[in-house]
Amino acid sequence: MKAHTTMSAKGQAVIPKDVRDAMHLRPGQPLDVLLSGEAIILRPASRRSGQSVADVTERIRRIAAAYKGSAVSVEDMNETIAGHRANSGSRGAW
Repeated sequence: MKAHTTMSAKGQAVIPKDVRDAMHLRPGQPLDVLLSGEAIILRPASRRSGQSVADVTERIRRIAAAYKGSAVSVEDMNETIAGHRANSGSRGAW
């Protein structure tokens, strides 16, 4: 889907209704604004986008402490990723 909008003098832009409907966006909903090269990406804000590094680190520690499986080597992870990329035809990042 492609749409066109114009930025106001206040830096505001209206997201066209068909785009809002397709993305199920509601008035007042927080959005993340990302820069990717020369593109501006708007997406519904992640519920974790406001977390601090300490919060995320603590969550990772809790998950790691609860993990009961065997350790996996970096080489095994790289082989698995390479296999998935080969099967999907993907060359870049996921």
